[in-house]
Amino acid sequence: MDTLPWRDPARVARLEAALRERILVIDGAMGTMIQRHGLQEADYRGARFAEGFDALWSADGHAHDGGCACASHDQRGNNDLLSLTRPDLILGIHRDYLAAGADLVETNTFNSTSISLADYGLQHLARELNREGARLARAACDEAEARDPSQPRFAIGVLGPTSRTASLSPDVNRPGFRAIDFDTLAEAYREAARGLVEGGADVLMVETVFDTLNAKAALFAIDDVFAELGARLPVLVSGTITDASGRTLSGQTAEAFWYSLRHARPLAIGLNCALGAKDLRQHVDVLAQVADTHVSAHPNAGLPNAFGGYDETPEDMAAVLREFADSGLLNLVGGCCGTTPAHIAAIAAAVRGLPPRQVPALADAA
Repeated sequence: MDTLPWRDPARVARLEAALRERILVIDGAMGTMIQRHGLQEADYRGARFAEGFDALWSADGHAHDGGCACASHDQRGNNDLLSLTRPDLILGIHRDYLAAGADLVETNTFNSTSISLADYGLQHLARELNREGARLARAACDEAEARDPSQPRFAIGVLGPTSRTASLSPDVNRPGFRAIDFDTLAEAYREAARGLVEGGADVLMVETVFDTLNAKAALFAIDDVFAELGARLPVLVSGTITDASGRTLSGQTAEAFWYSLRHARPLAIGLNCALGAKDLRQHVDVLAQVADTHVSAHPNAGLPNAFGGYDETPEDMAAVLREFADSGLLNLVGGCCGTTPAHIAAIAAAVRGLPPRQVPALADAA
C-alpha cells in the first residue's frame, strides 16, 4: 500500500482547497479527438495485437502466447485499447486539454470493464487498461503541474456505465429479463477500480450513469476496493438525462438521482452527455438546489446533427455555461461529446474569476 501513488493526502487537500477557491474545469471529449486521427484497424491493434494474440503472464512472471478472442473481433473503434497500442496519441490528447486550461483530465477508460470489453474479446485486459489509462493521465498532469506549480492538476479515473443495464430488460417481449445482475457488475467495477488506483488516479468518477442500479454497483465495488487498501479516494458521480422527459434511462429525475446516491457522499454530483448545455440547464439547477455537495456539468456540444456530429461552437457553449456559473450552479464544468480543446479553452476563460457554487448545509443533511 505504501507504494501506491495516492498515499500522499496532500493531493486530496489540494483538490478540496481548489474547489473552495474557484470553478474547476474538466476536460472535453476523448472520442471526438481520437476520431480526428482517422485511425484504421492496424492502428488500434498496434504491434502487440497485430497477429490477434496477446502475451499472457503466468504466476512465475514468464510470458507465453495465449489464445485471444480478439483475433475474431474488429478492434477499430475500441478507443480504450489505444492506451496500450498508441499511448503517444492518448497522452497528446491529455496534454492538449491541459494546455487549454483543464484542471482535471479523464482517463481513457470509459469502456474498460470486462463487461464492455467482452464485445471486443478483450475482457482479460480490463485491469491493465485501467492501470495504463490512469498512468497516462497522471503523467500528463504531472508534466503540466511541473510547468506551473500554482495550478494543481488531477487525473479522474473514469468508470463508465458498461454496455448492460441492471434495471431494464433489453427484450421488450420479456420485461422481467435482465442481461446483467448486481454482483456481476460489482465484480467488473472492482477490477476496473483496482487498475485505476494502481495507475495513480487522484479521484474516481462513475459517469454517464443511465441506470442508477449500475451506479450503485459501481459505488459498492469502489467501497470494497477502498476497504481492501485501507484508504479512500474522492468519488464523483455524473448521470445522464437521456431526452426531453428530463429523466435517466431508468426513469429518475435529477432530484431522484441525487437522493438515490446521496448515501455514498460523493465529492460531487453532476450530469453529462446526451444533451447540450441549454437543455441540461434546468436539471443542473435542480441538483444545485438539493445537493449538499459540489455540482458538476459537462454537457455535449449541442445535440447531434443529421450526420452524428456536433455543431455548437466553443464560443456559444462557453456563453451558456458562463450563465450557469453566474447563477451559482457550478463547482466543476467541462465538456462531453463533440467538445475539443478549443471548447475547453473557451469554457475555462468564461468561468475564470467567477465564484464557485457554495455548498449548502441542508437542514436534513445526513
